[in-house]
Amino acid sequence: MKKIILTLSIIIASLSASAQVNTDRVMMIGRNALYFEDYVLAIQYFNQVINAKPYLADAYYYRGMAKFMLDDFKGAEEDCSLCLERNPYWTAAYQLRGAARQNQDKFELAAADYQRSLEFFPEDRLTLVNMGIVNIEMKNYDIAEKFFDVLLRRFPDYVPGYLTRAQMYLEEKDTTKAMADYDKAIAVDPYTAQSFSARGLLNYQLKDYNKSLADLDEAIRLDPYFEGNYINRGLVKYNLNDLRGAMADYDRVIQMDENSLIARFNRGLLRAQVADNNRAIEDFNKVLELEPDNNIALLNRAMLNMEINDYKSALTDLNLVLKAHPDFFQGIYTRADIKRKMGDLSGAERDFYLARNEEAKARKKLYSGQTSGKPKEETKSKETRETTDNDIEKFNMLVVADKETEQKNKYQSQSRGKVQNMNASVEMEPRFVLTYYERPYEVQRPVYFSQELDQ
Repeated sequence: MKKIILTLSIIIASLSASAQVNTDRVMMIGRNALYFEDYVLAIQYFNQVINAKPYLADAYYYRGMAKFMLDDFKGAEEDCSLCLERNPYWTAAYQLRGAARQNQDKFELAAADYQRSLEFFPEDRLTLVNMGIVNIEMKNYDIAEKFFDVLLRRFPDYVPGYLTRAQMYLEEKDTTKAMADYDKAIAVDPYTAQSFSARGLLNYQLKDYNKSLADLDEAIRLDPYFEGNYINRGLVKYNLNDLRGAMADYDRVIQMDENSLIARFNRGLLRAQVADNNRAIEDFNKVLELEPDNNIALLNRAMLNMEINDYKSALTDLNLVLKAHPDFFQGIYTRADIKRKMGDLSGAERDFYLARNEEAKARKKLYSGQTSGKPKEETKSKETRETTDNDIEKFNMLVVADKETEQKNKYQSQSRGKVQNMNASVEMEPRFVLTYYERPYEVQRPVYFSQELDQ
């Protein structure tokens, strides 16, 4: 009997030791997958560890990191909370949870997490930068500046600190201080493309196009694969009346990514300016293929179809635009002109009077709230617009690249990297029925269909 008990004890001990080793091994494989940006696979491994040993804090932290990289910020926040429940001294979890909350616009909670992290490591560079960013988001510029001062006093060669503080100064409309920070960042490290990109964009906004061109040239030399620099350099060249050079930059972007909305849209506008109407229509066709609800592209295509006397297509596009923007009187005037050329004189007359009525309303708005009887001073229209700016009246303005361009999936495997950035077609699944048979051919007769279950 003693031998049996001893044998069972040895077997149980060996099994538990084996389970311990296996858990460590699975954790190591998961961390390797995380390092190689195979986030979906990493989550699967960390799930196995958590199922086997739900009391391990680090498994939740690393799974939260993988979820964060997949933009599942809510899931990352929850995993970090579970990690901290098991080990409140896991300081990296405060940083990660703060970042997850920051991406959900929970700025006060994010600031609390960063503050907790700073209690453990008061001179952590990344946390100090994030504290500055969170306070900028909350419009606490004075507090943000104090964190940047602490950061750059302790780390005077930390380039991201200068770049982030420059963005804060730009939000405060202080271009002088912003430019000084960009100059300092470049002096500290002249091999960071982002510094030249940022300064080039600021010089562009200050209409110093030659300096902007020099900065963007250097940024492209340092990082020739970042599309946003080509797009912005195209804008600079356009303002320097170098249409051929601007077109070449947009051609380059489209070679790298044929589905670049900004490059396609801008090249379409430039082609329209040089009366290359048919090829301009091709570019806007591609934009609308990728983004069917882009009314600004629809309006431009309508204008181009009108130029080549394709009035039917122009009218179709313009009707869609005016359905979304019924008070766009310039478009109504244009539709009246199209109808007149198509011989629909009564329709043209109706549109003409409708346009006059909408124009009168727009002019009346300019006088609203004015005691002197003078219209409000109209802001000068900018040469460019942001991608998020859908003002239909800016239909003929080139688009500037956003501060952050979409990261493309660089892996051949469709489950590696940031899978949330993949362009995937969405197709309806076929109808299905519920049955306890395992194979379709075993269903010999029609199965009862339930509308509620189908929905």
